[in-house]
Amino acid sequence: MPVSWFLLSLALGRNPVVLSLERVVGLQDAARCSPGLSCHLWDGDVLCLPGSIVSAPGPVLVPTRLQTELVLRCHEETDCDLCVRVVIHLAVHGSWEEPEDEEKFGGAADAELEEHGNASLQAHVVLSFQAYPTARCVLLEVQVPAALVQPGQPVGSVVFDCFEAALGAEVRIWSYTQPRYQKELNLTQQLPDCRGLEVQDSIQSCWALPWLNVSADGEDVRLVLDVSEEQRFGLSLYWNQAQGPAKPWWHRNLTGPQTITLNHTDLVPCLCIQVWPLEPDSVRTSICPFREDPRAHRNLWRAARLHLLPPQGWRLDAPCSLPAEATLCWQALDGGPCQPLVPPLPRENITVNKALEFPLLKGHPNICIQVNSWETLQLQECLWADSLGPLKDDMLLVETRGPQDNRSLCALEASGCTPLLSRASTRAARLGEQLLQDLQSGQCLQLWDDDLGALWACPMDKYVHQRWALVWLACLLLAAVLFLLLLLKKNHVKGWLRLLKEDVRVGAAARSRAALLLYSADDAGFERLVGALASALCQLPLRVVVDLWSRRELSAQGPLAWFHAQRRQTLQEGGVVVLLFSPGAVALCHEWLQDAASAPAAHGPHDAFAASLSCVLPDFLQGRAPGRYVGACFDRLLSPDAVPALFRTVPVFSLPSQLPDFLGTLQGPGAPRHGRLAERAEQMSRVLQPALDSCFRPPGTPGTGRGMRPEAEERT
Repeated sequence: MPVSWFLLSLALGRNPVVLSLERVVGLQDAARCSPGLSCHLWDGDVLCLPGSIVSAPGPVLVPTRLQTELVLRCHEETDCDLCVRVVIHLAVHGSWEEPEDEEKFGGAADAELEEHGNASLQAHVVLSFQAYPTARCVLLEVQVPAALVQPGQPVGSVVFDCFEAALGAEVRIWSYTQPRYQKELNLTQQLPDCRGLEVQDSIQSCWALPWLNVSADGEDVRLVLDVSEEQRFGLSLYWNQAQGPAKPWWHRNLTGPQTITLNHTDLVPCLCIQVWPLEPDSVRTSICPFREDPRAHRNLWRAARLHLLPPQGWRLDAPCSLPAEATLCWQALDGGPCQPLVPPLPRENITVNKALEFPLLKGHPNICIQVNSWETLQLQECLWADSLGPLKDDMLLVETRGPQDNRSLCALEASGCTPLLSRASTRAARLGEQLLQDLQSGQCLQLWDDDLGALWACPMDKYVHQRWALVWLACLLLAAVLFLLLLLKKNHVKGWLRLLKEDVRVGAAARSRAALLLYSADDAGFERLVGALASALCQLPLRVVVDLWSRRELSAQGPLAWFHAQRRQTLQEGGVVVLLFSPGAVALCHEWLQDAASAPAAHGPHDAFAASLSCVLPDFLQGRAPGRYVGACFDRLLSPDAVPALFRTVPVFSLPSQLPDFLGTLQGPGAPRHGRLAERAEQMSRVLQPALDSCFRPPGTPGTGRGMRPEAEERT
């Protein structure tokens, strides 16, 4: 049984935080006012025409704030709809203006002001509501007695019951007066769905929702949908991106109950789950349970990639939005931290999956981009390294421009920006005059230029060559002295040279030998066993190629193209292709041999063995395999007799019991003597044995779990 990780129920009333709603009886809209006000709701809806803002002739009523409350409008006890109640807060805006010629009119002006002060205020307040596909406008007539009219002071509120809306909908509400004296108020609200409301006995569309529990299964995640045997429902996994629409990832129409397993490497913070009954106008319920999962955040950064977009653009690709900032930096050839550059990129959150521009004139392989999150470096890529070559031994000069055409130059080094022509003991200070001459003669590349300064990259190759000339001369003198000493002691070193000659001959022959390992990824245990074998072979003078170490190239090129290129290179170099047989590999071979015209699909995105059979079989059928291919299987996993007869036309070894012969065949004619081979085979056997034993551990033993993609299986 899976250990409980966290439970999320999408069934009604199962959520630990739910809202209990007030019930409104009756189908008619209604309005009521706070004490002291009188209000009237006009019959029927009105046209939503805000009009232009006009000047207030004196004190007027205007809406100042909107509030909403969710209620249930019920036709019957168990037949209700979600309804939005709106509260409009009102205040007095403006005041009566005094007559311009107060002395001329005297008491008449005072009487007029007194008459206005004893008058009540009346306003027509429009309430507009939009929730796709519904749009309504209602008109409320509000009157305020003179005693409450105080300019700039609130007078009370009006409550409207109510606008019907769908569960989970986004609603928008506006309020303004007719005529309009100020900018309209607006409010946008996302309504909860069934799981956030205590409505399981009231809203019929929520009755059929499936229950969804999320639990842990080792490192993986298990989604358990507890529904009736006959109920059909839809399940969708998608990336809820902040910029742009949601991106679908996985979708199935299923019949309950079901269990879905997610690989822990597929979890990202924006991965959301949506579930709904396959019925007309059914309610869809969504939840994003991995927003705070540390594994999901680690996976997101592993999936993030920086890309260079010619000529001067770049883009950060990621499944979800990232709280990160990007800066430019200069990576010196001798290593060390990447030095921040001026100007940096704008220090603001990066918009993922969107093309951005560099503030540069030219690209350079030493210019890198850093992506930081919460002041922690997450990504660093030198994006021009692929197009402009490896890092160069260039010195970056920073020119700073001040007022009155004041200019200063310094060289960016690990210790900071060193002023040229200074007395510091750094390389830039020693070569300050030469760097200035290079800059004035146009030998430096300008990377950036504006009113504040400029950046220049100056080549240092010629100065490096001058420095190393004396070193090479000293090495030649030392070599001459050693040669003379060897001539004097030649009898003592003859035996040592003889042994060295044999080792060099054997090593040179073996190093020219490449070995391409092909296998079927039956399970995670077998992949670890293959990885252990490949690592052990690397201890020998062999160049080992295996898809486990080339996943990025394999994904970019595809299994068939990747294998074809590696096979051609290996055979052209005189290497050997090693076929590692397992029960899964034998089954694939039988499928190909039974129906070679319709090749079966690869079992996984990195399964090079299934893809390579179309290239391997012709070599065996036409007799070209001997000398180019070697077969192998592992003791207790598969007997050599189980290998199809066609593939036994080349040597097939059982490992680790036949490791000496296997190593001798791999290394070819230049293999060392039998005693040395036996010693190396014994060392490799000790390395392989733990990985081989792990393949026979019972299911459920720690360390033997296998990652899966989302797949539905019947719950037992």
